[in-house]
Amino acid sequence: MRVGMMTKEYPPEIYGGAGVHVTELTRFMREIDGVNVDVHCMGAPRDEKDCYVHGVDPELDNANAAMKTLSTGLRMANAAGDCDVVHSHTWYAGLGGHLAGNLYDIPHVATAHSLEPHRPWKREQLGGGYNVSSWSEKNTMEYADAVIAVSAKMKDAIMDAYPRIDESRIHIVLNGIDCDLWAPRPTFDEAVEKNGSSVLNELGVDPDRPIVAFVGRITRQKGVGHLVKAAKMFDKDVQLVLCAGAPDTEEIAKETEGLVNELQSGRDGVFWVQEFLPKPKIQEILTAADTFACPSIYEPLGIVNLEAMACGTAVVASDVGGIPEVVVDGDTGALVHYDENEPEEFEKGIAEAVNKMVADRDKARAIGEKGRQRAVNDFSWATIARQTVDVYRSLM
Repeated sequence: MRVGMMTKEYPPEIYGGAGVHVTELTRFMREIDGVNVDVHCMGAPRDEKDCYVHGVDPELDNANAAMKTLSTGLRMANAAGDCDVVHSHTWYAGLGGHLAGNLYDIPHVATAHSLEPHRPWKREQLGGGYNVSSWSEKNTMEYADAVIAVSAKMKDAIMDAYPRIDESRIHIVLNGIDCDLWAPRPTFDEAVEKNGSSVLNELGVDPDRPIVAFVGRITRQKGVGHLVKAAKMFDKDVQLVLCAGAPDTEEIAKETEGLVNELQSGRDGVFWVQEFLPKPKIQEILTAADTFACPSIYEPLGIVNLEAMACGTAVVASDVGGIPEVVVDGDTGALVHYDENEPEEFEKGIAEAVNKMVADRDKARAIGEKGRQRAVNDFSWATIARQTVDVYRSLM
C-alpha cells in the first residue's frame, strides 16, 4: 500500500497540532509492514526520502493567501498518481486529496483537526479568504470516502457542520503522543549539569515558587487573553511562563502585548517567551510546571495537553471540544467550564482551579504522574497508526 499523506505542515515547519499529528502518524505508519508513505507538503525544500514539496503557482504571488494554497493542491494531486490511497489534513491540503481521489479513482481520507464553520474568528485573519477556505473544507469533508475525527466530540462537530455526511463514513481515531519523546526532563540546575543549560534559569524562573505554564500560538482559539486576565487573580507567589508567539493578526498581537504588559506591571514572575523554542526546552518548562494551563475556547482534542501530561504535569483546561476525552477532571487535572457569554466567569474559574492545583505542589505532582500514565496507556501513536491503516483497508 502506498499512501499519499497531504499536509501543509511537516518538519521542520510545524505550527500547530495538525502538523504534529501528521509527523507522528507518518513516522509510525512507516513502521508497519507493507505500508509506504509519500508526504506531499508545502513550504521550504526537504531532504527526507519520499517527501515532496509543492510551491505556489508563480502567477498567484500577489493573490489572497487562500488562493495560493489552492494552487498547491493542484500540484499535490498531479504528483500523487502512484498512490493507492490519499489522506489529506486540514482544508489546506483538502483540494489535493479530493482531486487525486477523482483523478486516479483511489480512496480519499480526510482528517478533521478543526472545522472552519466553528472558527468564525478566522475571518479576522483571512478576510475573504475565509469563504474560500470554508468552501475547500466543505468540499473535502462531504466528498471524502472516509472522514477521521480526532475525538468523539469532533465527530459530533462534523455531523453538526456537515449534515450531508453519512455517519457511517466518520471514523474516530484519536490524536496521540510519543511518550518516549515527551517525558519528564531535567530542570533548573540539573538541566545545566546534564545538558549544559537551563531555559528556566535563563528566564529567571524561581524553582521555589509555583509555576504555571502555557504553550501555544496567539490566536482566538487558544484563549491566551483569557489566561492572562485570569493570571491577575493567581496567588501572589504563582509564576507564569507564557510560551506564546506566531500571532494570527497584528491586532491580536497588540492586544496580547497590552494584556501581558499590564499583568507584568502588577506582579512579578511573569515570563513571556515569544520566539519558537525547541522541544527539549519546552519539555523542561512543562516538567517544571506545577500545572499546565489550557484556556482554549475551541479544541478538537488538544495534543498540547497530552504533551504536558506525558511530561508528568497536571493540567487545568477548559471543558470544550475533545479536551474532556484527554483530561480527566479530578484525576489527571481540572476542567473549567467555558461559556462564550460569560468570559469573566471563565477567567475566574481558571484562576480558582490553578490556585487550588498549585497550593499543594506534591499533590499536583501526583496528579501529573497519573496524567503521564494515562498518556502512555491510552494515546500510543503505534496504535493510532494501525487504526488509521485499518480505515484505508476498509475502503479498498
